[in-house]
Amino acid sequence: MRKILMLGVLAVFASCEEDKEEGYYLSGTVENATEGQKVVISELNDSNTQTIPMDTVTVVDGKFEVDLPEKDKPTISFLTMEGKRGSVLYIADNTPITFTLHPDSLHASTVTGGKDNEILYNYLGQIKETNRKMSETRSAMQNAFSTQDHEKLQSLQKDQEEISNTDKENKMKLVENNPGSIVSVMVLQDMINTQMYTSAELRKMFDQLSPEIKQTTLAGTLDQNLKKLSRTDIGSKAPEFSAPTPQGDELALKDVLGEVTLVDFWASWCKPCRVENPNIVEVYKKYHDKGFNIIQVSLDRPGQKEAWIKAIEDDKLGDWNHVSNLKFWQDPIAGDYGVRAIPAAFLLDKDGNIIGKDLRGKALGEKVSELLD
Repeated sequence: MRKILMLGVLAVFASCEEDKEEGYYLSGTVENATEGQKVVISELNDSNTQTIPMDTVTVVDGKFEVDLPEKDKPTISFLTMEGKRGSVLYIADNTPITFTLHPDSLHASTVTGGKDNEILYNYLGQIKETNRKMSETRSAMQNAFSTQDHEKLQSLQKDQEEISNTDKENKMKLVENNPGSIVSVMVLQDMINTQMYTSAELRKMFDQLSPEIKQTTLAGTLDQNLKKLSRTDIGSKAPEFSAPTPQGDELALKDVLGEVTLVDFWASWCKPCRVENPNIVEVYKKYHDKGFNIIQVSLDRPGQKEAWIKAIEDDKLGDWNHVSNLKFWQDPIAGDYGVRAIPAAFLLDKDGNIIGKDLRGKALGEKVSELLD
């Protein structure tokens, strides 16, 4: 977990406090500073798509300080250093914030000040620890697989599930315990991206956020994403779409529906998708004659049509339908389905109603068998 340190600048805060009735105050030290280096202060724009430079402060004697206008709402902000890569994430919430910056490794910098930043960096620490455990478990699973140690592999799969469940519970607790923090909105967006939560679970947690936090631009974007996500709940009518095939023809979902249809989002560059493809091939061969159809929607990048077609050939996916707008994450079909990570899959009945989501591996075959056998 990233260590959060109190910096030796509290005296500065005390001396400025009388004159500072409004605004928020940034101060910090720079390791191995070059005199005159520039620290750039930026924040996320209203559409949450890019950062906007707000001010620049000069490093003097290894330190910097700046008084900034009061914020109407908490803002996701960043510090960068001219000529250096990376940035330091923090929440601007009208509290004094201190930094220790490491110019050659900005991600290792420390941030202190404000309840929001405390929550944020505790959360980032949890993510780091979860990723470490997951990485170690995956490595052990690969070793168990290569040695055909099936008992060990099963045990590690249970460990992986426990790590995932603990991470899920920690995220839910953080949001429930901090309804007045912008960090809860950030965590909820992360939760959407993991695709481990139902839209009903996420909506319930969103509704518990404070009215002030719901007024932030970030919360407004989250609200829209949740509305999109609810459109693909089980029992909902799948959003209709059409897109170009590899041959350049336009193909619509309604024209490929079978008794059961898999709408699978993937890409040639997505390793987990490519790993899942052989399982999809197996299920298709076994159940296509009984009415199982597939349409795969590729999120390949612009100009990467050949890579998409080659992946179809290499993975032997040519027996079913394929479409792609070649727009990467800007694909409108992915947007309509609320897809923010791949692989992502939706199982439809003959009327186009969603009857299953993100069924992979053995689970996909079992569900299709249940419906068609």
